[in-house]
Amino acid sequence: MLVGVVAFASCTAADTEPREGYVDVPGGRVWYQTLGSGSQDGVPLLVIHGGPGFGSCSYVSTLTGIAEDRPVIIYDQLGAGRSDRPADTALWRIPRFLEEITAIRLALGLDEVHILGHSWGGTLAIEYLLTRPEGVRSVVFVGPLMGTQRWVEDARLLRAQLPTSLQEALQAGEESGQFTSAEYLAATDSFYARFFIRSGWPPPELPGCEEDTGPNMEVYEYMWGPTEFTATGTLSDFDRIDQLAELDLPTLFVVGEYDEIPVETVLEFRDLVPGSIVEIIDDAGHMVHIDGTAQLNGAVSEFLAGIDPS
Repeated sequence: MLVGVVAFASCTAADTEPREGYVDVPGGRVWYQTLGSGSQDGVPLLVIHGGPGFGSCSYVSTLTGIAEDRPVIIYDQLGAGRSDRPADTALWRIPRFLEEITAIRLALGLDEVHILGHSWGGTLAIEYLLTRPEGVRSVVFVGPLMGTQRWVEDARLLRAQLPTSLQEALQAGEESGQFTSAEYLAATDSFYARFFIRSGWPPPELPGCEEDTGPNMEVYEYMWGPTEFTATGTLSDFDRIDQLAELDLPTLFVVGEYDEIPVETVLEFRDLVPGSIVEIIDDAGHMVHIDGTAQLNGAVSEFLAGIDPS
């Protein structure tokens, strides 16, 4: 199942370069990287990125602290990043994305694994866990999308914190359908600078993203919609909030202090999962791995170390 290898580094103790390659999945090939030296003893962490339609490259330089203790595998979902970009919209279904996770685990020998799902990656993480897969030792939900209606409601509450002129620009753009007007884009930029990435908007190119091909907006719009505030795609009726109580494995929720998903919402999620805990990343937006790299790495590393066998 492992098709090809791109710059596959040797696995010596001194090797700190990511190992990378491609894996066959339903619909095409997906690209992956394994961060770390190849000599760690910890159970691997599989990272499921956000989107849909966005890649994983922003994690290359921001999860290195976790990779000191265990292999950290990141991958670009089909249609995103360096993975294949087929045009068949029948592929953009949650069950196919779950088959993708299964294929990666089989190809990379991830019999025992921890899972981290960020944003839309949290959607895939809970859907995958509800299938009761074997060998998953824990889950970390980072700013997770657990219900579309709740996400949109929260986003609109956060919008109310913007200056009135920006709120009016967003409202006018949505009523007219002019999502690319200068006024609408300026208002969304202001929202993103407050709640998406607080350390700089637009964000600078991160190490590891030099060869990334950018977001696939066709997938994003097909599954989500034209903007963060307008869910018209296939995920418009997604909701697994009531099924959080079915999780029966160690669970960590991570949320930015000024996240696109409010802290209060994530605390509600925590209360639904028996024994779960929350880490709030100080002065961080939704991209907590960028805004609060050290705190995120420390919190996840400590959580996973408490689960792995000594």
